[in-house]
Amino acid sequence: MSEFKTYTLEQLCIVGSSKRVHLSDYVQQGVPFYRSKEVIEISSGKNISEQLFISSEKYFEIKSKFPVPQENDVLITAVGTIGEILVVKDPNFYFKDGNLIWLRNINFDIIDIDYLYYFFKSDLFQKTIKYNNIGAVQKALTIDFLKTVKITLPSLDNQRKLVSVLKSIDKKILLNNQINQELEAMAKTLYDYWFVQFDFPDQSGNPYKSSGGKMFYNQELKREIPEGWGVTTFSSWISDNKTGDWGKETSQGNYTLEVDCIRGADINGLSGNGKTDMPTRFILEKNKNKLLTDFDIVIEISGGSPTQSTGRIVGISEKVLNRFDLPLICSNFCKAVSLKEQETFYNFVYEWKNLYNNGVLFSWEGKTSGIKNLLFDSFVTNYHIAQPPIGLMEQFFDYASSVDRKIQLLLKQNQELTQLRDWLLPMLMNGQVKVE
Repeated sequence: MSEFKTYTLEQLCIVGSSKRVHLSDYVQQGVPFYRSKEVIEISSGKNISEQLFISSEKYFEIKSKFPVPQENDVLITAVGTIGEILVVKDPNFYFKDGNLIWLRNINFDIIDIDYLYYFFKSDLFQKTIKYNNIGAVQKALTIDFLKTVKITLPSLDNQRKLVSVLKSIDKKILLNNQINQELEAMAKTLYDYWFVQFDFPDQSGNPYKSSGGKMFYNQELKREIPEGWGVTTFSSWISDNKTGDWGKETSQGNYTLEVDCIRGADINGLSGNGKTDMPTRFILEKNKNKLLTDFDIVIEISGGSPTQSTGRIVGISEKVLNRFDLPLICSNFCKAVSLKEQETFYNFVYEWKNLYNNGVLFSWEGKTSGIKNLLFDSFVTNYHIAQPPIGLMEQFFDYASSVDRKIQLLLKQNQELTQLRDWLLPMLMNGQVKVE
């Protein structure tokens, strides 16, 4: 440990925030303006859902008097979801004071920027800021506290060696994610081709509609569909509903059955788009009938936002269940449905996602105490969709099931790689494991 030296963050950089920008300074176009929400989206590799701007004049007014973000500065979310990290690569933006803490003038003669990034992602740092916020009404990270956080550093050369190991793991995770995105895009393309454009293979193997297949106008759907297709509702495919359960945080009394609980915020992660941080809960043994099984479908029924409807969805195949050590259950803000025929599973999921992405579900929401609720029963009973022949759905089921299997295997591998990285990280940083 002789090569290690301990510093406070204040000794390594300037810890501060931005100058105040008022709501009245927002404009329709100009220099991007970030809050915690935007930093979280960018750091997660997502597109910004609601871009804010300040005028170029306002930005250059600030820049003429005060520092502005530079490449390899660091922003840390300080309110709400705290401790999310963004290393600045494109510095042409400004940000909200109070929401974000800004590390600048970092001494790169002492610390490698990637090493600093991994330190902030480590359990050590995340637990430090978590315990600092116990008892607070609203979680917040302060500049004064962050200045005092200690970080132990090996030599700069060894920092870079440690980073290379961690980056190799992250590179493999990224590659797996890219493969999964391509696989998912292929499945969606085929779904659109067959069930939206109606160019499924005809009896001769040619694309049905493009090859002159007969179409007829359906009054209920207000559009043409292929001859031999019908009209149905999601409810006709559903056999049963499973209500959610929240149970208890710890095992107590008769609450002894340990489960992972799916919230609306976990649905994208379960699909492979972001993190999955399902809380572990304990439910009554008698409620084990609520546990999710192969070919169940979980739908968010409460939540959303002004720009995001309720109704996010994820299919729970056996391959999904095998990714987790504990049984899965959905929370009270979600609903699980079981289907009459497993062959409708992927059609149900892709059709629902298509409607969700096109904003259809905004029209099927109610509001209670400020929370948006999906009018689930009304939607699945009254919204009409095209009914393909069962044989065609079976063909799509076989294809989508094969794609799903590949996706879930890679997601399982990513979970294992993430666990390995998170196990290695503190040991590399404290010298328990050395890189030659």
